Amino acid sequence: METHYISPEKLVYKQLFGILRDHQQLALSDESVRRIIHCREYLDNKLATTEGPVYGINTGFGSLCNVEISKEELSDLQKNLVMSHACGFGDEVPEEIVRIMLLLKIQSLSYGHSGVQLQTVQGLVDFFNAGILPVVYEQGSLGASGDLSPLAHMSLPLLGLGEVNYGGRRMPSQEALRMAGLQPVELKSKEGLALLNGTQFMGAYGVFCLMRSFRLSILSDVIGALSLDAFDGRPEPFYAPLHEIRQHKGQIRTAERIRKILEGSPLLNRPKADVQDPYSFRCIPQVHGASKDSINYVAYVFSCEMNAVTDNPTIFPDEDLIISGGNFHGQPLALALDNLAIALSELGNISERRTYQLISGKRNLPHFLVARPGLNSGFMIPQYTAASIVSQNKQLCTPASVDSIESSQGQEDHVSMGANAATKALRVVNNLERILAIELFNAAQALEFRRPALSSGFIENFVAAYRQEVPFIENDVFMHPYMENSVAFLRTVPLDIPDALIPGI
Repeated sequence: METHYISPEKLVYKQLFGILRDHQQLALSDESVRRIIHCREYLDNKLATTEGPVYGINTGFGSLCNVEISKEELSDLQKNLVMSHACGFGDEVPEEIVRIMLLLKIQSLSYGHSGVQLQTVQGLVDFFNAGILPVVYEQGSLGASGDLSPLAHMSLPLLGLGEVNYGGRRMPSQEALRMAGLQPVELKSKEGLALLNGTQFMGAYGVFCLMRSFRLSILSDVIGALSLDAFDGRPEPFYAPLHEIRQHKGQIRTAERIRKILEGSPLLNRPKADVQDPYSFRCIPQVHGASKDSINYVAYVFSCEMNAVTDNPTIFPDEDLIISGGNFHGQPLALALDNLAIALSELGNISERRTYQLISGKRNLPHFLVARPGLNSGFMIPQYTAASIVSQNKQLCTPASVDSIESSQGQEDHVSMGANAATKALRVVNNLERILAIELFNAAQALEFRRPALSSGFIENFVAAYRQEVPFIENDVFMHPYMENSVAFLRTVPLDIPDALIPGI
């Protein structure tokens, strides 16, 4: 099994996605080991030779920052911190996201600015490699002092506390440690704070949403192109110079991809009876392109964050500095996650409008895409479902990042609410996938009514693969299973778009 070495070098999306997709093992590079040990030795020496309070190391936390703790109680202080902050509620965080949380926390602690013991970071590496995934809950983080509550749940099993998912079942962490041949870690000064301060809950959700968004953005173009041809749409709105004179990269990129997908389509290039198409077809480059530009901005923000040190206080051993700052504040992520939700919601919004046009009985397509409307309702109600989901997405796009509630007796008087932005962004991602699946269900049905005319080679191959999972609908049937099959198809279908269009989104 391939091993990825955690190092100070920048972690890029291709590496991160490969680690997760290929179930790679993790190991600390020699340089990361050196940095972690160097920082811990500096901190131990500092505590042995310095009198007075240093926040989070020999003091209480939050508004208790002025309460000094004796050296004999520093280990208990850190254990108490982890236990007392594990106050999450709600649904469990999906296991795929917990894996990303572990990976991002390991990366952040590896830079040698957090003061943790080597065995603490190695404990997280062992969890990742063994598939010991702490039980973490969705609710509880304000996204300001980092993701305190979810990271406390993630960290409890290091101490032999809390619960984990391991070997296909949920169990006490002590049982999983015993089964895996691992020992609990005894925290030293500052370590609980290093584990709990940080943005790895928001970060993991953002990375997971981006993994899905990159693919859904491409699928939006593919399915939109299929709908365009099935609707007998016009090619002129995708003419390259039209988009170059506006200069938006996402718009140019989308038009290029649509041209490639539909290259050689007899349907697209035949004479048209209609002078113009509705906006949901004509403005695909402008709408999809704007979402692409937003996704790229969000990808930039999370690229910075997954290579960042976000705990507090931050230790600079070579400069002999311990600084209490605010790198754990999630505002950059909260704004980006709200942006991502809006961008993806718009891809769903315009997708549902194309579905509506396809069932409306226009351009020689039968009403509701069925041969005998009236006796058959055909594709009437899948559009209702899409409209319902689109409406829910609009509600989910109310930004979380504009909210703040004072906490910790006023010490933490502005918070990002980035964790709420994160969990609702994932709901928008899931909703977009369902909306696109409904459009595909409709567009593939509509294309059959254009026969014997053909679309492009790419589209015909795409639809042929889809037909292995979902048949043409002759008469009314129980549609829900076909909608579920459509979602499964979108998750697994290879996107063999010409090489020139594979990079980017």
